[in-house]
Amino acid sequence: MKHMIPLPLSIKIVEKKDNWALFEVEGLYPGYGATIGNSLRRVLLSSLEGAAVTKVKIKGVQHEFSTVPGVKEDIINILLNLKQLRFKMFEDDPQQASLTVKGEKEVKGSDFAIPTQLELINKEVHICTLTSKSSEIKIDITVEKGVGYEPIEIRKKERLEIGEIPLDAIYTPVRKMNFKVENMRVKDRTDYDRLKLEMETDGSISPESAMHEASEILIRHFDLIKENVIGETKKVKPEGKKEKEAKKGSEKKTEAKEDITKTKIEDLKLSTRTQNALSKNNIKTLGNILKKSEQDILELEGMGEGGVKEIKKIVKKLGLELKE
Repeated sequence: MKHMIPLPLSIKIVEKKDNWALFEVEGLYPGYGATIGNSLRRVLLSSLEGAAVTKVKIKGVQHEFSTVPGVKEDIINILLNLKQLRFKMFEDDPQQASLTVKGEKEVKGSDFAIPTQLELINKEVHICTLTSKSSEIKIDITVEKGVGYEPIEIRKKERLEIGEIPLDAIYTPVRKMNFKVENMRVKDRTDYDRLKLEMETDGSISPESAMHEASEILIRHFDLIKENVIGETKKVKPEGKKEKEAKKGSEKKTEAKEDITKTKIEDLKLSTRTQNALSKNNIKTLGNILKKSEQDILELEGMGEGGVKEIKKIVKKLGLELKE
């Protein structure tokens, strides 16, 4: 008889505040707390897609060791502040944002003119301080999508414009990820694991969505190994059960499709304007969106053609279609 490792008893969020959440997995077989906790931690910190400032151009500045008259901070400090800006990005192509500020003032992230394809999460980030009424600064930034961390050495190989300064890009949307394993009782045994996962994101993604994406990445890798390296499943499959296996695969795909339709609109990486228009019209999930045609969505109060285009792109990316 083949003995199977038992699956955990429960998985839940025990505490949540803003972009921070504490997950708890109970009843893991001894040793699996560290195995699963470490795997998720590595993927969450290194493999999720995010957006970051990759290039900066400051009027009158040729390199990072310069200064700008009438500006309190030197260029290196300004670049460090710009690296703290966090974005949601609704296009795959690089996006540009700029600011022009004059007079005595504290310059913040909110002073940037942001295109509709971008959403700045932390608008209160300090950029620099102008110290006199005659002070002026003009900054152009390039924001790009990527995964994990990309050092400045890679970007220096690109062709840069005169005066354009490359930055280290911290794409990962997960700021902090820690886990702890405790012993717990399951029936007569006291050596089962309770896994606690603490996560904080930058606000461009919810902790739940980040955990979902990390799990999907691991599942895809393990599926590839299972199906292609050994092929043991095909060897031991009982004859005459091909139809049954095909049916099970079809049922799993249907279940996965049903699950994804329950995704909340807040987790679809839509712009704030589009989210607000959907919420105002009582559309709360992806499933609600799929019940409507392109024309139905366009006729929603507060919805424009840009919002419809944005929704269609996300729906297509998920392998789904709007109602005909």
